[in-house]
Amino acid sequence: MEISILQKVRAKYEPKLPLAFVNGALVAVKKGEPTESVGDQEDIQKLFPMNYGKPILEFSSGTEKKARSLRVGVILSGGQAPGGHNVIAGLFDGLKSINGNSQLYGFLGGPSGLVENRHIEITAEVVDRYRNTGGFDMIASGRTKLESIDHFDKTAKNCQKLGISAIVIIGGDDSNTNACLLAEYYAENNVPIQIIGCPKTIDGDLKNEYVETSFGFDTACKVYSELIGNISRDANSARKYWHFIRLMGRSASHITLECALQTHPNITLISEEVAEKKQTLADIVDDMCNVIVQRAKKGRNFGVALIPEGLIEFIPEVKKLISELNEIMSRDEAPLGFLKTDEEKISFIKGKLSGESSSVYSSMPHQIQVQLIKDRDPHGNVQVSMIETEKLLIQMIEANLSQMKTKGKLDIKDIKFKAQSHFFGYEGRCAAPSNFDADYCYSLGATAAALIGSGNTGYIASVRNLTKSSDHWIAGGIPLTMMMNMERRHGKEVPVILKALVNLRGGPFLELLKNRDMWAIETAYLYPGPIQYFGPSEVCDHPTRTIVLETH
Repeated sequence: MEISILQKVRAKYEPKLPLAFVNGALVAVKKGEPTESVGDQEDIQKLFPMNYGKPILEFSSGTEKKARSLRVGVILSGGQAPGGHNVIAGLFDGLKSINGNSQLYGFLGGPSGLVENRHIEITAEVVDRYRNTGGFDMIASGRTKLESIDHFDKTAKNCQKLGISAIVIIGGDDSNTNACLLAEYYAENNVPIQIIGCPKTIDGDLKNEYVETSFGFDTACKVYSELIGNISRDANSARKYWHFIRLMGRSASHITLECALQTHPNITLISEEVAEKKQTLADIVDDMCNVIVQRAKKGRNFGVALIPEGLIEFIPEVKKLISELNEIMSRDEAPLGFLKTDEEKISFIKGKLSGESSSVYSSMPHQIQVQLIKDRDPHGNVQVSMIETEKLLIQMIEANLSQMKTKGKLDIKDIKFKAQSHFFGYEGRCAAPSNFDADYCYSLGATAAALIGSGNTGYIASVRNLTKSSDHWIAGGIPLTMMMNMERRHGKEVPVILKALVNLRGGPFLELLKNRDMWAIETAYLYPGPIQYFGPSEVCDHPTRTIVLETH
């Protein structure tokens, strides 16, 4: 297979490791105090009695000694994120350092491959083809949920046929929630298979004190920021368009915030801020119009606005509407299935909504009404990525400015509003990982191998102190139960890993707040350019602004 010149050079890059793994020796394990879940402690402890309360683990260099060979399975679960191949490479090399006869099996197509026993043996030849590359194409990914007893039993039988004694699940909060459920089931039923998770999601919402960032976030934000910088430069060159850019991030605005810090747009909407201020859709539109008008009065009829994918769910009246829609779509799935046209479904839905929500729903453009009742995601919720929020805002701003002109509140000569809409999603998910993600992912894989080698289960790999050089990184594991709380899904309370939203009192948001008014009116765009893989360390190896500002 032909590969690019960059791939050839990139394949030679040797990822850095925490000191605990540098010598390839078995690690020493330091155990911390017993832990508890981040919320709903009593409920979580009842649901996970076998794994609840385990200590935080920290690795350091150990004494070289003989260890038994291991057979381990690995799956890539959920959406792609840059660096997944390096996690597998780190896991492979880590297992071989424990015992040269250890074997690694990759289950194809994500969790469904584990259930259906579709697998390959991952050999040195396979791994070497994928080191430092983007994508999940080594073994592919999937979104099947490991939630049922039937699934658990099938996975156990398939692993036992292959002699597999541990499974590494590389995924986001939902995938690692499933890993926690699987670890508990195996422990309760004396199935001798260890379960270890790895924190993956470009959204950046799988993190805490011990998981400082999820892998892929760094690379994806750098890719998006390059594109935003290119568009900003185009806006400042043509000087006739406002660019509305929607960015991935269903539940949290970490990507939008990080890209804003890297590019200095004129408008940055942060969903969590909208929720805290209880802003209505009209409030948001008014604020955006104010910036547009102020820039127009200075002769700047152009600009850039960043919009998080999940914004619409954080607007109070829309959040209430979506909550009601989720309940109706779940409860009345059968009668809705008989309705053929969008108009029939919209009419049916309106009759089931409360008065306030029906009014909000009716006020929306037809295309948004349709998007809100499209097929649900696997958890029964609205698929936010289907809702073109950027186009909704453009339409409402156009209407608002038109009203202002009609009422004489705006000099027609002042403003010429023309908008272009964009959505950046898939562009960032499979990029070749940045140096940071290449190193971090390789270290996560090595950590997962160490967790298995030291006999642990029900843990997620943790590598922290990430703003320092790799020789100061701290590798270890935290119990999956420590990250759990209860959440309402499909109309009932279920245990899930708590999503980390943007902290409005944290360094990254405060940095935005400090600069927002100036960036709004002035043209202060920053052009970060493409990801740098080679060159000075300060250019190539720096982590995201988010993690630096959170740490300091």
